[in-house]
Amino acid sequence: MSEETRRLYLGGGTDATAGTVTRCREFTRRALADWRWIAEPAGGAPAADGSGEFDGLDGTAGEPPYERDRQEAAEDVLLLVSELVGNACLHAVGPRELVLRRGAARLRIEVGDGSPEHPRRRRTAATGLPGGHGLLILERLTLSWGSDPRADGRTGKTVWAEVALPLTIARTPPEDPPGGSPAGW
Repeated sequence: MSEETRRLYLGGGTDATAGTVTRCREFTRRALADWRWIAEPAGGAPAADGSGEFDGLDGTAGEPPYERDRQEAAEDVLLLVSELVGNACLHAVGPRELVLRRGAARLRIEVGDGSPEHPRRRRTAATGLPGGHGLLILERLTLSWGSDPRADGRTGKTVWAEVALPLTIARTPPEDPPGGSPAGW
């Protein structure tokens, strides 16, 4: 399988932060549906949050385990996108772009921003308080993550995270051919 890339340009700047996390999550949902991480029925299904938009993560009860595995992996990806984009909004005057790169075994999430500052752990007064837990989320949900300066030499960086593709994407049960199941099934 060759790499497939999806890119969402966001522009950066303080005016680009309103609604940016939601926009990036929707962009990611669509890519995950195209890549068969989540099922998108014809016409879509309403989101669990009542927004009326399809989110692809509803209705896992009674589905085969491989479908639940895909959906759980997709939920992790959406959480990572929210975290990376949200941090760019809070700490870097907004993200410039979101890039999703799907390879044979991994999905790489990249968020570019205009700040030269690389992510670093913040000290939090108490573990139960909000804020300061983003890097822990990255460490727990990813195979690897990091931050690289912009390749073009301009001010800014790309924060990236890599996750394994669900094994079930490569091993999806084949669809029955016209006329029934394949011989031996």
